[in-house]
Amino acid sequence: MTVSSNKLNVHALLWQDEQLHVLDQRQLPETVRYDIYTEAGDIAEAIRSMRVRGAPAIGIAAAYAVALSVKMHFQEGGQSWQDKVFADIVVLAASRPTAVNLFWALSFMQDKLASLEGNPVDEMLQHAADIHEQDIAANKKMGALGAEILADAKGLLTHCNAGALATGGYGTALGVIRSAVAIMPRDVFAGETRPWLQGARLTVWELAEDDIAATLIADSAAATLMKSGQIDWIIVGADRIAANGDVANKIGTYSLAVLAKHHSVKLMVVAPTSTIDFAMDDGSQIEIEQRDASEFLPDCYATEDSLVGAWNPVFDVTPAELISVIVTERGAVFNPVETGVSELNKDD
Repeated sequence: MTVSSNKLNVHALLWQDEQLHVLDQRQLPETVRYDIYTEAGDIAEAIRSMRVRGAPAIGIAAAYAVALSVKMHFQEGGQSWQDKVFADIVVLAASRPTAVNLFWALSFMQDKLASLEGNPVDEMLQHAADIHEQDIAANKKMGALGAEILADAKGLLTHCNAGALATGGYGTALGVIRSAVAIMPRDVFAGETRPWLQGARLTVWELAEDDIAATLIADSAAATLMKSGQIDWIIVGADRIAANGDVANKIGTYSLAVLAKHHSVKLMVVAPTSTIDFAMDDGSQIEIEQRDASEFLPDCYATEDSLVGAWNPVFDVTPAELISVIVTERGAVFNPVETGVSELNKDD
């Protein structure tokens, strides 16, 4: 089922009447449209097709999907309802390979499913809602911490979209920018972020909705902008962080980090600890999602006998040595190349 709305609210996910409302981000900024989901398999497709995107938002959507699976199969009855839920979890796990939040959320929900007490439907729905609420709280905490680190920095550049649209709300990288702008005026720049143009379609739209002025630049203009002296910090999110501090994020982040090093610009990565894969030693072990070439290859080349192909990795890995600070809800790690992020692997 699809509903349309003329009211612009920056919410990637809305939970209403035990249904998951997903903002179809492929339609932004021209159309604000929420698709309504009640089944896990359909939510997996929404993740796979990038209707919902951003590592935290993917994890939250997956948690709601598991809860809806429990609701459907438990109410259908039968002793094998949990097996059907586990089958849905397998489908969800296959939807996107790089975002570790997806697997964190699925593991969390699976553990809760194995230790259910009382009404499984109410309990699992509450667990999903808790993940959603905790993500928003973590974002605001990271926003305040990141803004404090920025101090009086004037020029900020972000890449892709790591805002409310990529999270439960408020945002990771954009959460820091929101908090920083609330303290004092800043010059905010956003790269277009090819080939899906998340910066051009999502980030500047989201900032404008929050009454924050932003300047859009072509990705290829970033080096010249840094050389001009207008940028003090690059602020990005993450889809997976290895234990040594290597970070997987939207394709193009690595090139920005290299440019930043040359121009003495600092790089801040902002992500919840659910994005950290403490079992992964370094970024070389991160699986980089390869999407279909048709996403940016002109139709005239999409033939069997064409001599023109395309390579479409949607993430790259930035080594810890190029990162100034990693900000999480548990604290910040400066110069992660020295210690990694193991100090964040603790209970709250």
